[in-house]
Amino acid sequence: MSARGSVVVIGSGLGGLAVAVRLAASGLSVLVLEKGATPGGRAAPVVREGFSFDAGPTVVTAPFLFDELFELAGRRREERVQFLPVRPFYRLFDVRGSRLDCSPNLDALLEQIRLLNPADREGFLALRDASRAIFQRAWPLAQRPFLTLGDMVRILPDLWRMKAYRTVYSYVSRLLRDDFLRRCFSFHPLFLGGNPLEVPAIYALIHELERTWGVWYPRGGMGALVHALVQLLEELGGRLQCGREVVEILVERGRAVGVRLRDGSTVRADAVVADVDPAHLYLHLLPPDRRSWLNTLRFRHLARYSMSLFIVYFATDRTYAESELAHHNIVFGPRYQGLLRDIFRARRLPEDFSLYVHMPTRTDPSVAPPGCATFYVLAPVPNLAAPVDWEHVAPRYREGLLRFLEERFLPDLRRHLLFVHHVDPRHFARAYNTHLGTGFTLQPVFTQSAWFRPHNRSGALRGLYLVGAGTHPGPGLPGVLLSARITQALVEEELSR
Repeated sequence: MSARGSVVVIGSGLGGLAVAVRLAASGLSVLVLEKGATPGGRAAPVVREGFSFDAGPTVVTAPFLFDELFELAGRRREERVQFLPVRPFYRLFDVRGSRLDCSPNLDALLEQIRLLNPADREGFLALRDASRAIFQRAWPLAQRPFLTLGDMVRILPDLWRMKAYRTVYSYVSRLLRDDFLRRCFSFHPLFLGGNPLEVPAIYALIHELERTWGVWYPRGGMGALVHALVQLLEELGGRLQCGREVVEILVERGRAVGVRLRDGSTVRADAVVADVDPAHLYLHLLPPDRRSWLNTLRFRHLARYSMSLFIVYFATDRTYAESELAHHNIVFGPRYQGLLRDIFRARRLPEDFSLYVHMPTRTDPSVAPPGCATFYVLAPVPNLAAPVDWEHVAPRYREGLLRFLEERFLPDLRRHLLFVHHVDPRHFARAYNTHLGTGFTLQPVFTQSAWFRPHNRSGALRGLYLVGAGTHPGPGLPGVLLSARITQALVEEELSR
């Protein structure tokens, strides 16, 4: 055990690995305990029949946050895993045949907007300027903890200037008239588990974040990035144990002092960092006598949870080089606002769908054997609060997605399938212990952001900390990595006293 102290990290998602690397680099003794058979959490690859698929996150933005982790150990990230630029950032389609390539090339983007609706050129430029202004104000706020109400009160003037009282969709719609363009520039909150009709306009900063630092993909897939981080952790003296599920936080005199595992064994530590769904932490991992009525009320009845996901992974014996599909694709269905209301508010599975289609071989052919391609197709669906019988619905739903892709983008798809696998909301509940099988834990609405979000330093127990999508600043890889930076500083502050 390090003389500086010991930390146990629950979960090896990218947030857990990032905070573990940071703490190990500072000289602390770090042990990461992972429930699954392999590290990475939702970033762990799905490996089936010789193919490896990205299971969760697929978009790397703010790559310097990964670079920081390697630099802490005196390494260079590019020597371990290379980031490849993705062009275009996204390709967006709708059922009418409209198409837009989002890229850093402003002239090319303006020309596409002119062809779609010339009247929206000036509105887009105004949106671009507004996104930059929001980014300049909001990015610094994402890099510091919000532990007291005073922290929140002090930023209220900034929130007002950033139009936090508007939603992303209403903010975009005030500047753009074309329905397709409104969808194209308001969909990003869905990548964070949020409803564009409800998430505050602060999240319009994502446009500027992507323009500033680009969109990237790790050579070899997200699994290669996870492998590089695990290797880095072990070189720093940190340890990772898989197949070790934590079932309870050990508490003595109001302080977290370790964890109990499913096999009954215990691990003692000076601090515990949880890279888990906050609802699971506060409803299940705390000892019963430490589960406050306030947290029970909050996470069982008041919290607004993200949607879940239906994902189909498949491989083909054809590259589909001639397809319209790019690396990252958004395919909007016939409805937008109605679909979102069905998923988030009505809690029903719509008959129609919108899709995210990930085709990594466009950027990195090495992720599939020669002459083959791999795909990850995601449809946002209601979480398990909806009365959907996935046992019976899932096969039909999968078939509908494959049929649509075959008719629209991938001719003769089912004749060229080498492998197909799907997961539905039940998977997220089982594999990641997410409450209601959500894809992103809590929605990033205003009342669940900054001080209103579960804090990086728990108020329930001394020595207990949170990291990852469920704590501040929120979901998405930049948010998760910033949470690791914030939480590391808080842990070190306490252990150095």
